[in-house]
Amino acid sequence: MFPIKELFKPTSRPLYLYENFRQAADAHPASMIHLDAPLSAYPEIGLHVTYAEAAAAVARRGEQFIAQGIAPGDHVVVYKSALFDSYLLAVAVSYAGAVPVMISPHLDAETVTVMGARLKQPWLVFDAATNDKVAAITSVDKARKLDTQVIRDTVVEKPGGPARKPAVRDIAYMTHTSGTTGIPKFIAHSPTSMGWRVTWQRRVLSFVDRQGLIAFHISPVHSRFNIGISSLMSYGFSFLNIGDPREDNVEAMLRQYRPLALESHPNHLVRWTSLIDRDPSVFASVKYVHSTFDAVNKGTMLKYLNASGHRVPVYLQVYGQSECGPMVVRANTRTSLRYSDARGMGYGVPKLTRVRVVDEAGHPLPRGKQGVIEMSSRGRAVTYYGEEERFEKNLRDGWWNSGDQGEITPTGQLALHDRQVDLIDEVKSTLAIEDALLDKLHFLNEVVLVRTADGDPQPVVSVSDGQEMDWDAWWACVADMPRLEAPVILPFEKFPRTATMKVQRNRLEQLLRGGASHAA
Repeated sequence: MFPIKELFKPTSRPLYLYENFRQAADAHPASMIHLDAPLSAYPEIGLHVTYAEAAAAVARRGEQFIAQGIAPGDHVVVYKSALFDSYLLAVAVSYAGAVPVMISPHLDAETVTVMGARLKQPWLVFDAATNDKVAAITSVDKARKLDTQVIRDTVVEKPGGPARKPAVRDIAYMTHTSGTTGIPKFIAHSPTSMGWRVTWQRRVLSFVDRQGLIAFHISPVHSRFNIGISSLMSYGFSFLNIGDPREDNVEAMLRQYRPLALESHPNHLVRWTSLIDRDPSVFASVKYVHSTFDAVNKGTMLKYLNASGHRVPVYLQVYGQSECGPMVVRANTRTSLRYSDARGMGYGVPKLTRVRVVDEAGHPLPRGKQGVIEMSSRGRAVTYYGEEERFEKNLRDGWWNSGDQGEITPTGQLALHDRQVDLIDEVKSTLAIEDALLDKLHFLNEVVLVRTADGDPQPVVSVSDGQEMDWDAWWACVADMPRLEAPVILPFEKFPRTATMKVQRNRLEQLLRGGASHAA
């Protein structure tokens, strides 16, 4: 169990990717990692591998990276298929003393070319999924583009062991922002900042039965993936990485492994409720459901809780940002959701994270007043690499401007209303309206409120597979809401999304204005 003294005076150790992986393997060599598909960068490990076997494979790749010429401090872009071996390659890059730079395979060659130009003579690791795009990336020297197969075939004459580690406050790992408003920014993390995030996550995991299996589907290029895996392995949890989020695969994996806990991005969890509608027993083993960095409507949370076969299952909702890590947390149960709404995101973790709501001048607002959400986190990232001034402009006396709007409720918890860039006149919270529509109209599996060219609120919806649009129910539901335009109907797959399945609202607005869909 988590030491009680840690609640009052938390401590942290710097996180080095390879060192943490190796230490976890030494402490829990037989703990298992399960996969739903073979890994092209690590074909030797198959679908089931122990911590010890995985650590040995990572060390081999690390030696092969060194043999290729990768040196301590080098930037190494990992730009490949979105599977678990992306993370294992990052750990191998850490073995070589270099800096893993995680880039989503969803991004196009033009975008990655701009991003690569910010780095120092970067290397780039790719596979068949990104091969064609890599050929068009001009900011990386051809000799520094490494196919995963070439890495695997590299001959190591004499292994030399792990390279030197970076200093505790040096940049040791980079992820990127979603890029919903332009070219993504590189978020730079240090061993110190990552270590504090692991401390936060370990506090949450301390309440979970170590004998239970943890299952998750998370973007491997997101900072959440690194912190989640590092935290799980420090406790010796066996876990299942679900690389393919399609419903038939998710159902097969959950039936085979019967996990105790399940984590994914909010929009995946919303989509998977169709599985619950067909057969809730798929999720009967799951006691803990965990969604990260975004809000989920109450109806979705209740579906998972009601599907669980446990007496008191928990839906753990975490709100945060990549720049600051997880910030506030709220544990929802069947009982608690009777008396609350989904806008309440929870509370900061004492001694680790705090949030406040301020006006445009930075003055804290009283409870119940809407304003800008600011964050204070011991795990805050170091900077935006190559765009340091943009990072500093977001800071005010150590507080990070989240870009979100919300309020502190009378009970002291944070309520999330909107992104500042998504505000619509005369609509207090687009997220609250989206929640209400999803909660009441069960034939929908996506609702997004964007702006027309005139700035009016435009709903864009997706109808669940096997369902039809119920117009009478729609108009009855919106009758007491702010005036909305007639909804635009899109297939779920047509919504432009980030690597973590967030809808790119600005891009969606542009697509609608370009006639990419039809209004009802």
